[in-house]
Amino acid sequence: MRFLFSTGSLWSYSIERCFQLAEKAGYDGLELLVDHRWESRQASYLKDLVERHQLPVLAIHSPFMPVLPGWPADQPSRILHCVKLAEQLGAQVVVHHLPSRVGYATLQFPGRRVFVPTPTNPEIGYRHWIENNYQEFQSGTDVKLCIENMPAYRKFGRRWNYSHWNTVAELSRFSQLTIDTTHLGTWGLDPLKVYSQLRDRIAHFHLSNFDGREHQRPDNGHLPLDRLLERLSADRYSGFVTLELYPEALHAGEPDEVILTHLKNCLDFCRRWTGTD
Repeated sequence: MRFLFSTGSLWSYSIERCFQLAEKAGYDGLELLVDHRWESRQASYLKDLVERHQLPVLAIHSPFMPVLPGWPADQPSRILHCVKLAEQLGAQVVVHHLPSRVGYATLQFPGRRVFVPTPTNPEIGYRHWIENNYQEFQSGTDVKLCIENMPAYRKFGRRWNYSHWNTVAELSRFSQLTIDTTHLGTWGLDPLKVYSQLRDRIAHFHLSNFDGREHQRPDNGHLPLDRLLERLSADRYSGFVTLELYPEALHAGEPDEVILTHLKNCLDFCRRWTGTD
């Protein structure tokens, strides 16, 4: 089991700075979020960072921003680009989201992202691609395509599901999954129970806690992540566990020593409960 740091956890920092902090904190590698930062899409520059910091990029997260200059807007093409980038960098996993049931725009606020429904849904073609072409696409690459469970959205005191195939039963249609623990928390689900149900299909975890706010540090919330990590260790889980937090959970903007302390504590938490100190 290897513990990765997601560059999305500090999306307002440069990719190089993410490498620096992850190296100092002792992580095993990085999960690269392809996003607004141009360097997140430049293989030659990323290879230089890997060499300089001796820290591999082991997973890549496909972009979820509606508009990304220089990249296509449709999800299948974005996933293809991410697979090519993964093959260039030696990354083993490409994470991508379930298709949305409605169109949405993303609004970023301190501590959270808000998804606002729109009248049109550009992801209808993405859903059809998953239904008809996904397995063939996967067979053409050694990079694992891991589709990720999505959160509930609370409106008018109720939970709403904006994604196709987002129940535990429906997720079992996929052979390789990224399970996001905080997303499970938004549905009131216990990650340990979900792991027991989907164990043979889980190739990757996004680890963070939930206390009413998503993507909190592993020791800050009500999800039993300690028991989940113990179970993964007992089962000899060999996939990746990526720390994926909101920047505010790491106190982004404060001196790097503060952020580094949080990063080390998060990693210590993971290693303590998996017996890999």
